[in-house]
Amino acid sequence: MRTVVLSLVAGVFFGGVGGGVAFPTIPALGSVLGIAPFLVGLILSINRFTRLVMSTPAGGILDRMGTRRPMIAGFVVQGLVPFGYLVGLNPPFGAPSSAVFLASRAAWGVGSAFVFVGAFSTVTHVTTPANRGRWVGYMRGGQSLGFPTGLILGGIVTELYGYGEAFAVAGAAGLFAAVVAYRVLPDVSPEMEGTSRVRDVPALVRADPRIGAVGAVNFTIRFLYAGVLLSTVVLYTEANDISLGGLAGTGTSGVVMAVSVVALSVSNLAVGRLSDSMGRLTTVVPGLAVFGAGFALAALVPTAPGVLAGVGLVGAGAGLAGPPLLAYLGDIAPGGDVGKLGGVYNVFGDLGSTLGPLVALPLAARIGLAAEYLACAGLVVVAGVVAATALRDDTEAEAAAAAAGDD
Repeated sequence: MRTVVLSLVAGVFFGGVGGGVAFPTIPALGSVLGIAPFLVGLILSINRFTRLVMSTPAGGILDRMGTRRPMIAGFVVQGLVPFGYLVGLNPPFGAPSSAVFLASRAAWGVGSAFVFVGAFSTVTHVTTPANRGRWVGYMRGGQSLGFPTGLILGGIVTELYGYGEAFAVAGAAGLFAAVVAYRVLPDVSPEMEGTSRVRDVPALVRADPRIGAVGAVNFTIRFLYAGVLLSTVVLYTEANDISLGGLAGTGTSGVVMAVSVVALSVSNLAVGRLSDSMGRLTTVVPGLAVFGAGFALAALVPTAPGVLAGVGLVGAGAGLAGPPLLAYLGDIAPGGDVGKLGGVYNVFGDLGSTLGPLVALPLAARIGLAAEYLACAGLVVVAGVVAATALRDDTEAEAAAAAAGDD
């Protein structure tokens, strides 16, 4: 089990670098290439739309074929995408740059569907409810640590050398992830007995309201974190004239986002053991409270210390809530449908991530970033109520059953 998960962590770490490079570079690149703000938001979110469409079918393929070959293919696609960004800087045949970036980001979504769902399926199959939180936390921590590496590289390499160099670094890291996956990723055989068809997934979700509740909370986290925060923080630093270490807007925003994702990664690594010993819900609700407090702080204290502390809390809160939710889904998922329900989890998250940039940029232009971040904090309160009322820890259920037996 340790070998499987650590091998997986190595691959997803380097794959995450390519994803991180996009966020500090593409929003600023829009004005250079003359891409309208709405199209910039669409470029940032289109990968999540394609992953939204592909996640459940990818889960079905993983349930049938096992995890190794589909995940390697996904890593290869992710590694090639940043070279598409390079083409988008000077597109051939008079093609618009926006179209090239859209196509490249869409391809990233297809590859990442197999990587993300495959990672969840692999860890779920090789763990038990007693230790699943710990290993899901490690997997998500390794996955998210690649992202801040990409944020830092994207912001600083762009600042020092240029956009093309940043995209080349991202592509090299992604292809290296594919090589790592090919060399060390083992195959986890599917459990064919009891496996349902992809078209049966909506019935599975309707049959267990806990799945829908997990999805709704994941939607909120991804909508606010990957959708709103990461697509607006570069504008936030520029609007409030925030500079770190002499860096301009792009470099500063890369560092700020990296602080958030490092906080997310560290909390991912720490929360798994807590959710195994204390229960999933016991860590999800406090994590959401920290998550919402970060948005409120960033809105109310628009300074360098305020934004660093605010995004740090946002990242830490997302990291405290996310892995226990994913481990909870693994606890309740039938063995033959782990991949498909992992796809459902990603569908909810990617729907939030897709809508986030589309809503965040126009809304910020209309009401301002401070008001938008306060509205985000309010939405987190709603998600906390959903989690507290709809989910129930297995330990609590077992205690209740034991009490009923004693009566």
